[in-house]
Amino acid sequence: MTETQGDAVPVLAIDGPGGAGKGTVSRLLASALGWHYLDSGALYRIVALAARRSAVALEDEPRVAALVPALDIRFGTGSDDSVWLQGEEVSAHIRHEEAGAMASVVAALPAVREALLLRQRAFRQEPGLVADGRDMGTVVFIDALQKVFLTASAQERADRRYKQLIAKGIDVNIGDLLADINARDARDSSRAVAPLRPADDAIVVDTTRMSIPEVVSQILAMVNKKRESML
Repeated sequence: MTETQGDAVPVLAIDGPGGAGKGTVSRLLASALGWHYLDSGALYRIVALAARRSAVALEDEPRVAALVPALDIRFGTGSDDSVWLQGEEVSAHIRHEEAGAMASVVAALPAVREALLLRQRAFRQEPGLVADGRDMGTVVFIDALQKVFLTASAQERADRRYKQLIAKGIDVNIGDLLADINARDARDSSRAVAPLRPADDAIVVDTTRMSIPEVVSQILAMVNKKRESML
């Protein structure tokens, strides 16, 4: 795919902090639109997992970055939240809290972010892409058709995560989850490279008191209106 072809493919960029509903909303949007889906947060978790499996220290920036080009990654869409690495489903390995903390360390490494940039942009294929992450609209797809920044209160995000983990039979402390979310927010917002923030032209959607169907419906309306205006 040439750069010109890639630029012609529409992108819906969904950014925001962890626990705001980006993953679920983005998969449903990709399914509704019939577009491809990119879970960039999972990419960093996958890189961290690959580093651990290769006995590479997460802080070893050159060696971690060197792992990126050879990674074979695939995502499910709609209700399928599976993640595949080198033909192995690794969803269970990358969804726990330790993996999130590891990913946050890896995501702060400039060389790793640079290595993943081309990988992320390669997901931009016809007929379109829904890109979920923390810098999709500010760095990776600055020309996205529509940019949305999903957010919610830290307490609400901790409550959601708590319910998810309890439903999976995982014993967890709500106070620890809230502390982890606050620490991750601070780390992601203050990092030197691609800090977490809404793009200047993004629409901020607070999901604290919204259901998933309400969020999906609102964003679909935005995208359809934007597409109609460009005809």
